[in-house]
Amino acid sequence: MKKEALFYETIDNYVNCKLCPHRCNHLTEGQKGICKVREVHKDSDGSLKLYSLNYGEVTSLAMDPIEKKPLYNFYPGTYILSIGSFGCNFRCSFCQNYSISQEITPSKYISPDEMANISLNLENNLGLAFTYNEPSIWYEYVYDVCRKIKSLNKNHKTVLVTNGYICEEPLRKLLPYVDALNIDLKGNDEYYKTLCFGALKEVENSIRIANEFGCHIEVTTLLIPNENTDDITLKELGEFLSSINKDITLHLSRYFPRYKMDSPSTPLDDIKHAYKFLSKYLNNIYLGNLSNEELRYCLED
Repeated sequence: MKKEALFYETIDNYVNCKLCPHRCNHLTEGQKGICKVREVHKDSDGSLKLYSLNYGEVTSLAMDPIEKKPLYNFYPGTYILSIGSFGCNFRCSFCQNYSISQEITPSKYISPDEMANISLNLENNLGLAFTYNEPSIWYEYVYDVCRKIKSLNKNHKTVLVTNGYICEEPLRKLLPYVDALNIDLKGNDEYYKTLCFGALKEVENSIRIANEFGCHIEVTTLLIPNENTDDITLKELGEFLSSINKDITLHLSRYFPRYKMDSPSTPLDDIKHAYKFLSKYLNNIYLGNLSNEELRYCLED
C-alpha cells in the first residue's frame, strides 16, 4: 500500500527525505531513495509528496523463539510473532536476507489494526518483532502498529531488530512505543562505508538514545575475517559499549559466505580471540552461528 511518508520536506520541485542519515535529497517525481521503498509522486494539486511503498506490506510472518532475534536476556524462553516487509537503507555485501532487503518481493497487505489484533490474540505470544528486513524504512507502519498495540495492551511487547541507521527525530518519536531492540554494530567507520554504505557514528547515536529511553538493548556483531576482527576494531567496539553499560548484551556471530561476499567463513580462533578480548570490557557476551562443539572450543581457556 502506498502511504504518504513522515519526515520529509518539499522545496520547489524536489523532495528531501529526513528519515535516515542518508538524507536522500533533490528527489524529483518518480525517484526513490536509497532504500527503494520511499518514492516521490505528484499529488492531484500538483505538489510533490514522498510516499512509503511498503506500508503494511508483509513478506514474512512467523512465531520465533525470542532468542532467535537474538534477544537472550529479554523474557528468555518465550515466543514472539515476527514480521518483515521489503527494502533496506544499507547495501551489506554479506546480507543474510538479501531476497527481501534488496528487492521488492511479493507481499500481503495487513492493516495496523489487524496486525495488532493478530499479535494480541495469539496464545503464548510475548509480542511483535519487526525483523527480517530493516524496520526503520518501514517506519510509518511500524509506528502505527506499535502505537496501536500499546493503546490496547501496554504489556504486549514490541521489538525492533535493526541496523540502527535512523535519524534522531524519528527514532525519538518511535521509542516510547518500543520495549526492546537488537541493534547491529558492524565494525569501524571504514567498514560501514565500504561494506554497508553507512556510517558508524549514526548507529552509535541510536544505541545511546535507545539506552536513554530505558529500552532493553542487545547488540549483534557479525565477525568477518580481515574486516572487523582486528584488535583495534574490537577495542573501539568494547570501549563504546562499555561506556553505555558494561552489562549490555553482545552477540558475536560467525560469518558464512552469503550474497555478494565469498570470503571463507570466520576461523574459530578469530571468534575465540574476539570473545576473550571483549570480555575485558563487557560482562554478557554470547557466541552464535556455531555448533555445540565449536562453541565449546571458542569458550575454553
